Amino acid sequence: MWKFDLGMSVSALRNSLCWMLALLCPLSLAAADTGSAVLHTQGGVWVNGFEVAGTTTVFPGDLLETKPGFVANLDADGSSVLIQPESIVKFEGSFLSLDHGSVSVGTLKLMSVHVKCIKVEPVSPARTEYDVADVNGTAQVVARKNDVNISETSVSRKTPPPTQSGPSRSTTVHEGQQATREASKACGAGAAAPPPGSGPALNGKWLAIGIAAAVGVTVICLLFCASTTPISPSQP
Repeated sequence: MWKFDLGMSVSALRNSLCWMLALLCPLSLAAADTGSAVLHTQGGVWVNGFEVAGTTTVFPGDLLETKPGFVANLDADGSSVLIQPESIVKFEGSFLSLDHGSVSVGTLKLMSVHVKCIKVEPVSPARTEYDVADVNGTAQVVARKNDVNISETSVSRKTPPPTQSGPSRSTTVHEGQQATREASKACGAGAAAPPPGSGPALNGKWLAIGIAAAVGVTVICLLFCASTTPISPSQP
């Protein structure tokens, strides 16, 4: 009789785990499709206020900060970014928000860099390499391979563009050339970067934990759901 009850309980557990897997699979797939990137560092790098070292996964909305003497390498889909020392960058998946410091971008996916309302992006989807620095409110752009375009996004503008002097709202920086743009003139004196730590409600690390939990449930479910030897009740 005891073996029969055990067989029934294992069967019920197997069914429960299968239902859990059916519910968690869509969630894990949604979590995986978040435009994450891999961060490589040897120390001196903070993610959302916590120091990291080695290799870690970052998600859109994560705030990255490098300390003096330390750099970070960010590998995303079709793009690679070198974050220079003393830089603060928010990773947004398809673009970066540079709060301070400098980054070097190599991309096949049109990854752009935003400095307040100023947007720097490749002109074409061909392999493009460029540097962007934000020094005391001035965006400095260097096109190293292929051309990049500097434009001003309308959502962050505080004052109308200059009518007579000053840079135009859109400028192409050709390969081998460089350009600067003052954020105070382009965006208005009151323009400011988003406050540090103002990422999405669901932190990237919690997404990673959720994915790991879903994988664990998957393995357990496979052990039970894929069993080819059913447990039969004992003979009286």
